[in-house]
Amino acid sequence: MKFNTLNASRLTKVWLPTLMLALATLLPMVAQAQQAAPGPALPEADIQAIKNYNLNDDVFNRLLAATKEARAAGIKPQAGPGPGQVKNLDELAERAVSGDPRIKPLIQKNGFTPREFMLANLALMNAAIAWQAKSDPQAAARIDQSKVNQANVAFFESHQAQLNALTQQGAPASPAPQGK
Repeated sequence: MKFNTLNASRLTKVWLPTLMLALATLLPMVAQAQQAAPGPALPEADIQAIKNYNLNDDVFNRLLAATKEARAAGIKPQAGPGPGQVKNLDELAERAVSGDPRIKPLIQKNGFTPREFMLANLALMNAAIAWQAKSDPQAAARIDQSKVNQANVAFFESHQAQLNALTQQGAPASPAPQGK
């Protein structure tokens, strides 16, 4: 599917942020694992696990179902961990599901372990970011292409209609401040 400049601009300004919020309904700290932030990064083994995770229709449909169910249940986004608060993907996944007692059963109902749910979300978000970078030179400059799974980028691109439908249903509210 080809996109003109207007569509790419709309993606950059409206659609991609909405998608990220929609996907982050359950796991708002997913975006933090992707962003380069001060403090220790995820271990190389976790970064490779994210890159090597292959999206497919089954995983994608379960992600969509979990996101829709979370919205219907009123599960609100929560603030993610600060830099250095998690040391690896497993800690990130466990922290994500501990924010609301309804999250873990919801993702298990959709056939995910916390780690796989985190991997699937990160793989999808990485694909979305890499896809956006195709039409945004500034974003492209921040992408480490050695960590991009091109098959996931193609998968993301081929599922635009479903992603558009998800974002049309409304993005969740802003994350609530994290209490300590």
